[in-house]
Amino acid sequence: MMGRLYAAARLYVNFSQPSFKLKEKRREGAKVIKRYHLPSTPYKRALAHPKVTAAVKKRLRDQHRSLDPVALLAEIRATQEELGNRVDRRAGQARGLQPAHTSTLPATAATFAKTLGKTVTAGEPRATHRRPRRLYKPSKLDPHIAVIEGWLAEEPQLTALAIVGRLSDKCPEEFGPRQHSIVQRLLRGLRRMTARQLVAEKLLGDAATVAPLPGVVDGSGYVRPDPPTAPLAEQAGKTTWRASVDLGSSSATAPPG
Repeated sequence: MMGRLYAAARLYVNFSQPSFKLKEKRREGAKVIKRYHLPSTPYKRALAHPKVTAAVKKRLRDQHRSLDPVALLAEIRATQEELGNRVDRRAGQARGLQPAHTSTLPATAATFAKTLGKTVTAGEPRATHRRPRRLYKPSKLDPHIAVIEGWLAEEPQLTALAIVGRLSDKCPEEFGPRQHSIVQRLLRGLRRMTARQLVAEKLLGDAATVAPLPGVVDGSGYVRPDPPTAPLAEQAGKTTWRASVDLGSSSATAPPG
């Protein structure tokens, strides 16, 4: 079984599967630059090699004419499935079960060629590997978080080094300079949470103070600014215009004498 699989795979790779071959490699400081030949099959490389004899090249050409890449690939798939069935039967016999497995491979290479690119949807779906959930590891600071929050409420500018000093005075066997990083991380998280709360309270306060005006807004309650905000020249022009309008209206409404 393994011999059949290896023989079909070697023929398919050597005669039908192109690959890159390293041409040169050089180093420029810390950078490594690699250049490759054009992709080619081992069969074509053997034909182009000057040290391979003509008889060997002729035998390779004859063997290449007799090979069918699709038939080789079908042989590889059939051998792989047969090998998998044997493993399943062995596992079923060890458990006392008889696995029911039916072959889905086509009988001919032509039928197999029609299924290329479509068999992936008929296979078993791959398992989704979820990231394992990390268990929470208790911190030394958990029993002292309430005390630290009280210190910060009284002195918001308190530094992590000062908090470590107070904790070391309180519990010298647990806290020291090595705990400065975890205290600093806790302090950063507490201040970030406090800032979010302050921003949320500020937004709620602004929303409460801004209320719609009662009634219909028609401009009847408009009061001119005192003192006036318009330039002096514009104010003088408006005053003259109002005086002329008043004179005209009074002359129009006066009774004839």
